[in-house]
Amino acid sequence: MIEEVSTKQVKSKKRVTDHGEVFTNEREVNAMLDLVKDETERIDSRFLEPACGNGNFLAEVLRRKLAVVGGRYSKSQIEWECYALTAIASIYGVDILEDNAIECRKRLFDIFSKLYLSTFNTNCKLEFLKGIRFILERNILWGDALDFTNPVTKKPIIFSEWSMVNSTMVKRRDYIFKFLVEKSHQFALFNDEGTAAAIDEPIKDFPLIHYLKLD
Repeated sequence: MIEEVSTKQVKSKKRVTDHGEVFTNEREVNAMLDLVKDETERIDSRFLEPACGNGNFLAEVLRRKLAVVGGRYSKSQIEWECYALTAIASIYGVDILEDNAIECRKRLFDIFSKLYLSTFNTNCKLEFLKGIRFILERNILWGDALDFTNPVTKKPIIFSEWSMVNSTMVKRRDYIFKFLVEKSHQFALFNDEGTAAAIDEPIKDFPLIHYLKLD
């Protein structure tokens, strides 16, 4: 269902009029991503689509990343899982329409889960897929990328950063989207001691957790 929807460039005339919603077709998506081909094939490179629709760009980025994971790590399930988690955790999207965000989230999960199931069959772990779904709930959000808030609640958009530590542990840190993109909220590149410092600060820092216990 979601894949069928993604092939259409317009859902309705009203949505075009109200929101300027026109989806990019597959040929254009691939042509644009090929301009940064090396990044689309780097497992941990981060992509943010501020008007993600139902995921035409993000779905292709995910496919490319997972193809690299499969080519390198399919002989080890744990390695595949950890690198595949890194791949999907580096993909972010925002859309002003809630149904688009929901569709995009589901579409990315379907791509991921189908590949996982076809690769490892009966050895697949339900808790791993629950963790992937949880990551997508944090990474693909309903929001207005122009004012950095949810269109209804007006609460700020908050993204989670995920990083692997010691192979199987995950570190999560939450950031306010607005602070990440507005220079006025960023800290100096160097701290008082003259050493490198972070240009932003997380609003919440979570303890390390095993990658199979994310949900």
